[in-house]
Amino acid sequence: MKRRFCLCALTGLLLCTQVQARVFDVREFGAVGDGTSLDTDAINRAIEAAAEAGGGTVYFPAGTYASFSIRLKSNIALHLDQGATLLAAEPNGTEGYDRAEPNKWGDLRYQDFGHSHWHDSLIWGENLENVSILGPGLIHGKGLVKWDRDQPGVGNKAVALKLCRNVVIRDVTFLRGGHFCILPTGVDNFTIDNVKIDTNRDGINIDCCRNVRISNCTINTPNDDAIVLKSSYALGYARATENVTITNCQVTGYDEGTFLDGTFGRTQERAPDRGGVTGRIKFGTESNGGFKNITISNCVFERCRGLALETVDGGLLEDVTISNITMREIVNAPFFLRLGRRMRGPEGVPVGKLRRVNINNVVISGANPRYASLIMGIPGHDVEDITLSNIRILVQGGATREQAQVEVPELETDYPDPRMFGQIPAYGFFIRHAQGIELNNVEVAFENEDLRPAFVLDDVKDVEFNNVEAEKAADVPTFVLKNVEDFHTSRCEPVGDAEIEKAESEEL
Repeated sequence: MKRRFCLCALTGLLLCTQVQARVFDVREFGAVGDGTSLDTDAINRAIEAAAEAGGGTVYFPAGTYASFSIRLKSNIALHLDQGATLLAAEPNGTEGYDRAEPNKWGDLRYQDFGHSHWHDSLIWGENLENVSILGPGLIHGKGLVKWDRDQPGVGNKAVALKLCRNVVIRDVTFLRGGHFCILPTGVDNFTIDNVKIDTNRDGINIDCCRNVRISNCTINTPNDDAIVLKSSYALGYARATENVTITNCQVTGYDEGTFLDGTFGRTQERAPDRGGVTGRIKFGTESNGGFKNITISNCVFERCRGLALETVDGGLLEDVTISNITMREIVNAPFFLRLGRRMRGPEGVPVGKLRRVNINNVVISGANPRYASLIMGIPGHDVEDITLSNIRILVQGGATREQAQVEVPELETDYPDPRMFGQIPAYGFFIRHAQGIELNNVEVAFENEDLRPAFVLDDVKDVEFNNVEAEKAADVPTFVLKNVEDFHTSRCEPVGDAEIEKAESEEL
């Protein structure tokens, strides 16, 4: 028995030794961790050693490690312990970040410069597999810039990955990530879990990726999007972003840095595009490859823009389910579904499609009175098969009769954003160039009397409103219908002949 115990103990010791041998402490490779000394070479030496050993964990104990570009390898985990900070250093004229690599598809301006290059980043990897970036430490992008142009020695992303597989980012915190905090392009089997981001531009940009899981994340991005799905032409071909789940996340637009320090500042009123603070979850704008098979659930929007689903570069946006969402202090359209024809990509690609979207169980309060929820195609290209169920929207209201008379421009080839369309003549929903629209158990109301109709429909076919309630001011119709065919309502209040304003060309 004693002999058996000794053998087990020896086996355990050998296993422990093997595990320890695969942990590569950056201090043992020369890292100082004082926040001033540059630890770039030491960190990259530790990664090289781990890769030569067949893989392992590159470990950052407590300390502040200033660095330029860190080059990941396959089968490597970066682990930042409690009290460890990886600090993006500021270029000093002689040392800086890796130069942005050539990419002819970026030179054609099919997408922004930042989307077209990966090496000019704090952490980057290309054609890798089995990679992890783990917390609970902090990645501070202090030395990264948030502009979108090439400049030697300058870095503009915290984490950039291209054509990788089996990637995990978990439990780590990001402060100031540059133009993109996390940018994976063509990455498959990607998990982001329990990550906190408080940054100066985009949070998470999922571009041309498949099999993605984003969960339990809190992302504060007043100047740009929090979680955004894209499908650019940066790889030189159209590739869909598909099979994505986003769940249990919060997106906000508080002042930069004030989410992590707990003060939740509200002084900033606009993003750089002159719209309100951004935050939000969005599909697009880059949309060459489209978006397929996406679910979003159990998410909170606060003090930011609303949910945006956009395809304007020829891609298909289809088979999307969104459920259990709450939104407060929404600074533009609560829902923005847009099919357009900007067509930034190779010539000859047809206009895309936006179809088969279900949105269910959403509560919205404090929505900006300038806007409504927008579902918009373009002439000859309808948004199709959209169902909204169990929706409650409370807008601030206060719009005048003059706003009810405005004409909404088409802007078929323009950048898609609710702000571009100006004031909206409905306070609930403005729906144009669409078919197969169904609203079930939907309620819209205002805090201050609003002299616009709740619903304006233009060039819409096959519409069903079931159990829809809309608050209304005196002498204001609930519905304004223009060129509408097959419009049906049931159990809607108040809806009667006096509540519907009809154009002569419509068919009810």
